[in-house]
Amino acid sequence: MKTKIKILVMTVALTLFISGNANAQGMPTYDNTNFISLVKQLIESGKQTAQMIKSVKFLKDAKEAIEKVSSVVEQLRAVEEIGQNNQRLINVMQNDLQDILNSPYIKPDEVSRVVESFDAIVQNSLDTVDFIDEVLSSDYLKMSDAERAEILKAKEQESKQMVSNITTKTKRYRDIISFRKMQDKVNNRETEY
Repeated sequence: MKTKIKILVMTVALTLFISGNANAQGMPTYDNTNFISLVKQLIESGKQTAQMIKSVKFLKDAKEAIEKVSSVVEQLRAVEEIGQNNQRLINVMQNDLQDILNSPYIKPDEVSRVVESFDAIVQNSLDTVDFIDEVLSSDYLKMSDAERAEILKAKEQESKQMVSNITTKTKRYRDIISFRKMQDKVNNRETEY
């Protein structure tokens, strides 16, 4: 053991004696704290990435939910508009058509044509309501919400067209009645002043 200590002391002395004149560049060192810090940063970055992936998935799910709700709202608006248009048709049928048919200026042979023209519009309106009920209640041919909304929008446009047609026909018959009433007044006026 004494020999080992003597060898160790000689080695240290020799090393100190030799290193006194040498310019040591230093020995590369390995810093454990930097490596541990890097690993901690990587773990934290991984956690943030996982959280961002969860956030993206949540936002994607939220977007899909909003699109579904938007589609449903669009469908409800279309159905509501069709309902309002059908109510306008009913009001025209109850009020305006009755006035037209009761007018003394509509000839008896014209009554059937007036009734047929209005009846065709009303029948189309009833068919539209039945079709809408079928589309909304039975997953009509397993269509998507977008396809269903597109069909309802088309039916809404048809409904608007029906209201426009019935308004035009009503105006035309009122104009005919007004013209015949004026014509009757002109033909039956007193000639002696």
